Order: sequence, then structure tokens, then C-alpha cells
Amino acid sequence: MHLNIPNILTLLRIAMIPVIVLVFYLPYDWARPACAWIYGAAAITDWFDGYLARRWNQQSALGAFLDPVADKLFVVVALVLLVSAHPDILIVLATCIIIGREITISALREWMAELGKRSKVAVSMMGKFKTTAQMFAIAFLLHRDNWLGMPIYQIGEVLLVVAAILTLVTMFIYLRAAYEEVRNT
Repeated sequence: MHLNIPNILTLLRIAMIPVIVLVFYLPYDWARPACAWIYGAAAITDWFDGYLARRWNQQSALGAFLDPVADKLFVVVALVLLVSAHPDILIVLATCIIIGREITISALREWMAELGKRSKVAVSMMGKFKTTAQMFAIAFLLHRDNWLGMPIYQIGEVLLVVAAILTLVTMFIYLRAAYEEVRNT
């Protein structure tokens, strides 16, 4: 296994998952905001690992495998934490949509790769918008408390709804692209 800086950043994101869980459940007033900042720092590694891998031409099979796994683990664990703390319908429904989409699209990408058509379901710009909204939503919801006079939790709820809508839109775009490809084969 060849470790380069992008792969180390991806592994660091995975290693931060138990830290986020631990800090989330600490019985201190500072724990939730600290959890959000740790989550935010880890989310930034998601952008940097891909950017550095392309910029330094350090793309690897290990990175291609680990990065989406790290992303999904990271998001799913954070969403489960949020549902455990706030089991209201908005958080639960958005979480189900996001997790369901991740499972569906992961399976679709694997199937399309077996058909030699993986590029038909490659990450789109809309998917990047979804990811950005999702990352900010989760960070704000983890933070929970108002910050600099802003209602962070409520902003997080709005962003989570936006992320869930974009999640559905991108899922249908990917499913349609796969259907058209398979139908024409």
C-alpha cells in the first residue's frame, strides 16, 4: 500500500469518525460546537485529498476506493448522531433520503463499472453542490448553538432540506443516465 498525502488525508478523515462520536456525547457545553469544528476540519480534508491527488498527479487505486468509503462513513455516522439527538421528522426523513441515495448510487456505480460504463454515473457538478450543502448542514446541526448571533441549528435544518432535495435530484439524474445507457446496449 502506497501512502501519499491525499491518501493520508482520507485515512485521517476515517480516523476522525470515532473522535467526532466521542466528543458529541461528552457532557460539556463546549462539546457540540467542538464536534462541529472537528467535523468541519475533517470535511475540508475531503476537498483537499481530491485536489492534491489531481494537482500532484497522485491518484491511486487505493485513493479511488478509500475516498468514497470515507465520505460515506463520515456522513452516515454524523447523520446517525443527529437522529439520535434530534429524532424529529425533518432530520429523520432527510437522513433516510441521504443514506438511501448513497446506498443506491454506490450499487449503481458498481453495476455500471461491471458493464464498463462507470463514466455514465460519474460525480456531477450538481452532486458537488449536494455534498457542499450536506457538509454545511451537518456541521451546523452538530454545532446546535447560535453562533455570532446566527441561528445555526435552523440554518442547518434548511441546508439539510436543500441537501435532501439535491440528493433526490442527483439520484434521479444518475438513474436516468444508467437506464438510458443500459437500454441502448
